[in-house]
Amino acid sequence: MNLTANYDFTIIVPVYDEQDNIYHLEQRLAAYLPQALRKTCVLFVNDGSHDASLARIKEACSRQKDFYYISFVANRGLSAAIKAGIDVAQSQLVGYMDADLQTAPEDFNLLLKDADNYALVTGIRAQRKDSQFKRLQSKIANGFRRSMTHDGAQDTGCPLKVMQTKYAKRIPFFTGMHRFLPALILLQDGGTYQQIPVRHFPRTAGKSKYHLYNRLVAPFVDCFAYRWMKKRYINYQIGEDNLRA
Repeated sequence: MNLTANYDFTIIVPVYDEQDNIYHLEQRLAAYLPQALRKTCVLFVNDGSHDASLARIKEACSRQKDFYYISFVANRGLSAAIKAGIDVAQSQLVGYMDADLQTAPEDFNLLLKDADNYALVTGIRAQRKDSQFKRLQSKIANGFRRSMTHDGAQDTGCPLKVMQTKYAKRIPFFTGMHRFLPALILLQDGGTYQQIPVRHFPRTAGKSKYHLYNRLVAPFVDCFAYRWMKKRYINYQIGEDNLRA
């Protein structure tokens, strides 16, 4: 049996070359779990790291009874790691956060309060601690995305989200998908989302995987992919069946 089925909420943590953050991440998540509003586990997704991330994830999982992991054979990117975590999780709710600890696990409780009422509850980074240049890039990318998707989302780059698993598993995934979660949720029948301010902190270890291309250029290109997909998105509801004994 997939052990995530024993929990209400699975926190997916994509990891790519974050060895310097793993032990601190373990401490913060282990401290949060007893305070979580729902019975919660952690699922690390090692995205083909080249450093000691996987070894340290295994160490953390051996010490923490509510920690689990899966590991890619090769690096496939953030969207793939999130999708894999959602595919594996069998809890009622799934969420994710980055391994860099620029957001606080404790703030999941702010999102969980509304998790039963919305398909997606997403954080908005209040008082961002990134450089002015990074904030400018994000502002431009977010503005263009909103004009293309009309999703109304203020900060799709915030790496703190909670989703009802039944909606998350129906999201059409593609490279760059993580930037479009509110828009993709809105495509589904009954799909709604809520935005909640959360704290943001400077990175203290490791190196950011984002740069000018994947923070600014790639989102522009992905917007056109979303527009193409939106016109072809399929919704259906099964009215009855005879599959149950």
